[in-house]
Amino acid sequence: MTLCNFIGGKFVPSRGQTSIPVTNPADGSTVSQCPMSTKEDVADAIEHGKKAFQSWKSLTIKQRTTIMLKFHALVNKHSHELAELIVLENGKNMTEALADVAKGNETVEWSCSLPQLAPGRTLEVSRGIQCCEHRDALGVVACIVPFNFPVMVPMWTFPIALVMGNCVILKPSEKVPGGMMRVAELLKEAGLPDGVFQMVHGGAEVVTALSESDDIAAVSFVGSSHVAKIVADKCNARNKRVLALGGAKNHLIAVPDCDIGMAARDIVASYAGCAGQRCMAASVLVLVGGEDDPNTSKLLQEVVRLSSELRPGQAGGQVGPVIDNAARERILSYIDEAVTKDDATLLLDGRSGWAPNDTGSWVGPTIMLHKSAQDRAMREEIFGPVLSVIRVNSWDEAIAIENGNPYGNAACIYTERGAVAEWFTARFRAAMLGVNIGIPVPREPFSFGGLYGTLSKFGASDITGDGAMEFFSSRRKVTSKWSAAYGTSTVTSGSAPAAKKMKVDGSSSQSGAIDNANFDGKM
Repeated sequence: MTLCNFIGGKFVPSRGQTSIPVTNPADGSTVSQCPMSTKEDVADAIEHGKKAFQSWKSLTIKQRTTIMLKFHALVNKHSHELAELIVLENGKNMTEALADVAKGNETVEWSCSLPQLAPGRTLEVSRGIQCCEHRDALGVVACIVPFNFPVMVPMWTFPIALVMGNCVILKPSEKVPGGMMRVAELLKEAGLPDGVFQMVHGGAEVVTALSESDDIAAVSFVGSSHVAKIVADKCNARNKRVLALGGAKNHLIAVPDCDIGMAARDIVASYAGCAGQRCMAASVLVLVGGEDDPNTSKLLQEVVRLSSELRPGQAGGQVGPVIDNAARERILSYIDEAVTKDDATLLLDGRSGWAPNDTGSWVGPTIMLHKSAQDRAMREEIFGPVLSVIRVNSWDEAIAIENGNPYGNAACIYTERGAVAEWFTARFRAAMLGVNIGIPVPREPFSFGGLYGTLSKFGASDITGDGAMEFFSSRRKVTSKWSAAYGTSTVTSGSAPAAKKMKVDGSSSQSGAIDNANFDGKM
C-alpha cells in the first residue's frame, strides 16, 4: 500500500512517481510504501496553508486551544494504537513506544496552557507613554522530523506552532510515516480546520522545497548534523527563521564517590534504551580515578553485568532492533574498527549471537574499553547500543575529553557531592546537563536544544516549551500615548475629566520627580 499525503484536510496521492518501502526492523518485512513527493506536492500544501492561515490566526488563542484539548484527549484514547505503529515501524519495545506517545502528548498538554503564557507585557514606560507587546503568528511553517521518535518529536513542534496561530506542513521521516498518518486523522477529528495541519511525505526534494520556499515563514528540523547544516544554510540565505537540531556525542563522567548501583542502572538505560537511537543517549563513559580505583572498577563491572542480562525483543525491558540494515552495518563498522584498528577491549560484544532472527536489524548492547580518546568510536556519533569507556586520572582530563568533542547536546556527572556536580556542570560544553541523570531531557516549561556553536544546533531558539513559543511567534511592540492620559487634552466631559497637565521636563505637576527618559516632544 502506497501512503498518501494529507493536504487540504484530505488524504491525496502524491505526484511523485517513486516510493520506498517502509520496513519492520524486527523482521525486515514491508509495512507500506512511502511516496517520494515532489516540489509540486509541497506547493499544493503551501497554497492550502496560505488560504487557511488568515481565518485560523483570527481565532482567539483560547479557541485554538479548545481544539488542542480535544486532540490531547484523542491521543490518550488511542495511545496504544499509536504505540503499536511505533513498534511496527521503528522497532522500539512497547514500553518505550508508549513513553514516546506520552511524552509527545505532554507537550500537547503544555501547549494548552499558552493562553496563560503567551500574552505579551504592558508597561507605562514613561509618564503617559505605554508600551505593550503582542505575539503574532508567523504564517505557514514547516516541521521536518526524524525516525527515532515517530510521535514525540513531531509533537514537540506542531502543537505549539498551531496554538500560536500558524499553519503547519509536516514532513515525517520516510522510515516511520504511519504514526503521523494516524495523528493527522485525530487532528481532523478534534476539529482542526482543513489546511491548518498538512503532511507531505518524501525525501530531499521535499526538504529542499520547504527550505527554499518564500511562502514558508519558518522551518524546524531535527535530524543529522550534516542535513541540519544544509537546511540552516538554505534558510539563512533567505533570511528565514530556522531551528535545526543535529546529532550528538553525549558524555557521562563518573567519579569514585558515585552511587554504584544507581549510576550503573542509569548508564545502561541511557546507552542501550531505544537501541541507543536517541540524540540524548550516552555514548561515552569517562571513569575518573585510573585503573586502580576500586569504586569506578566496580561501577564498570556492574554496567557490564546489567548489560549482559538484557535480551532482544519488543516487550518492556528488552532491546529492540535498530531502524534498518544500513544502520546496523554502520554500527558494526564502528565496533570492528575499534577492535581491529584501535585495539579497544570488548567487554561485551553485541555483534553476533544476539539477533532472534536472520532478517531483522538487530545489534546487541556493546561495551568497549578504549585506550585513546582519539579513536573514531570515541569521537563520532554511532547512534546504536554501543558504549565507549575510557579511564582518566583527573577531573581536568575528563572535562577535556568532553569539551574536545564537536557536539554539544548533553552531558552528565555521577557523584554524591554537590561541589563536584557544580564543578563539572559549570565546565561541560553542552546545553542539557544531568546530575546522576544520564538522559537529561528538559521537561516543559523548559525547552530542548543543543549548544550554539556546536554540531548539535544550527539556527535560533529551542523546540518544546517556551523556546518553541518564542520560535513560532513574532513579537510586535506598540508604544502609544493619548492626549487625555498625557495631559494635553482641553476637552472634558462628565465621565472623563481632563488629565493633569504634564510639565515640559517630564515631571508631573504634583511631583518633583523628573523622568529624564521621557524625550517625547523634545528635540
